Amino acid sequence: MNNAQLGEQVGYGYILRKAWPIILANSSVPLLGLVDTAVIGRTGSVAELGAIALGAIVFSFVYWGFGFLRMGTTGFVAQADGAGDEGEVRAALFRALLCALACGFVILLLQIPIGFSALSLLNASEQVEEVTATYISLRIWGAPAALGLFALMGLLVGLNMSKTLLMVQLILNGSNVVLDIWFAGVLDWGAQGIAVGTALAEWGSFFLALVIVLRVLRRRHQTCVSESSIPKVERFVNWPVIISADKLRHMLAVNSDIMIRTLFLVFGFAWFTNYGAKFGDVHLAANHILLQFVSFSAFFLDGFAYVAESMVGRAKGARNRQMFQVSVAESTRLAAVSSLLLAVVVLVGGPYFIAMLTDLEAVRAAALYVLPIASFYVLLSFAAFQLDGIYIGVTRTKAMRNASILSLLCFLAFSQVLTRYFDNIGLWIAFVLYVCARALFLLMYYRSLVEDEFPDSIN
Repeated sequence: MNNAQLGEQVGYGYILRKAWPIILANSSVPLLGLVDTAVIGRTGSVAELGAIALGAIVFSFVYWGFGFLRMGTTGFVAQADGAGDEGEVRAALFRALLCALACGFVILLLQIPIGFSALSLLNASEQVEEVTATYISLRIWGAPAALGLFALMGLLVGLNMSKTLLMVQLILNGSNVVLDIWFAGVLDWGAQGIAVGTALAEWGSFFLALVIVLRVLRRRHQTCVSESSIPKVERFVNWPVIISADKLRHMLAVNSDIMIRTLFLVFGFAWFTNYGAKFGDVHLAANHILLQFVSFSAFFLDGFAYVAESMVGRAKGARNRQMFQVSVAESTRLAAVSSLLLAVVVLVGGPYFIAMLTDLEAVRAAALYVLPIASFYVLLSFAAFQLDGIYIGVTRTKAMRNASILSLLCFLAFSQVLTRYFDNIGLWIAFVLYVCARALFLLMYYRSLVEDEFPDSIN
């Protein structure tokens, strides 16, 4: 792709066209959990309802830790696309798929210790733990496919194929809903049916997405062959390039940085939840409700961050500093406006949403008391999301790792001090400072990022 073509793919309209399918794709994820809860809530037992809740936590934690398969793939693919290196676009995907499938099968081999460790950390009744163990033992067979989907989605984001990404996500969640209703509701398999339906949906969606992606890549390869004046064109699957030692080492280094960053981020949210429990069940429940608003806003803001990943990655591959700067500026402005609108929605509509989610007066009052701070978090959070997207796109993952560690240390210190004087309000203030610290520490590395990545680029 030449610089003229790259220059056309910048602008508010372009960003919005690419962002809205990602927003819809992300928003479809929590709907699956609601359907599963409704199916078991109407056809299953209390133990089964508790089991799918605990099982979902276990798999969310495990899969979130492998988020590097999506993020790392996006950065590598976007850079190769920007450089016009179609062979490396394919190689980046195949490396990620090899890594994903290897990690997935390791999870299968370790399923017994994983299940045992998870249940030992969760406090549940013996009956719930028994059902959860069965749920984990069945759903875990979908792990290789789930991780493979991360790699495929990373390529789709890297190539800015957001509508295809939306289609894959809707197929995954839609088939999951149908299979869960069939197995758990119609066949009355309960929580086991949810696990089987989810695993089958993951494998079916993986193979479908793989076929779609391979068709796209083969079409791009054929176009490259037809337009090439070079007699010898690179093979579609070039194993020496795919398993290049230098490329594999670089991929592993990037992915390990992202994994560490993600684990520290997960720990931060777990710390927030656990620390909130110290103030009683009412505040714990209120915080859980407000976190749903925070998570929902993240679905929107991630749309702009994903587009930024692709745009800045391609700018790096093309060594086009101007496109990088315009991509960063315009995607960030749209994210900032969106965060402002979302914060207003949370602040103004929050009382109605809280009333819809609970009829417990004490929980409602506690949530309303903290609602302004939660809306302030939504307002400021876009900066961390956008910077994450920029660093992922240019694969400057050490900065992400370091910023995650430093900001978590700040959060732990803030929460310890502020909760002594302001209890749960202090915890939320510390939470706001945490997301600000994430952005500030990333900004510390931003100047060196630009200077290192675009030293003699086109201006």
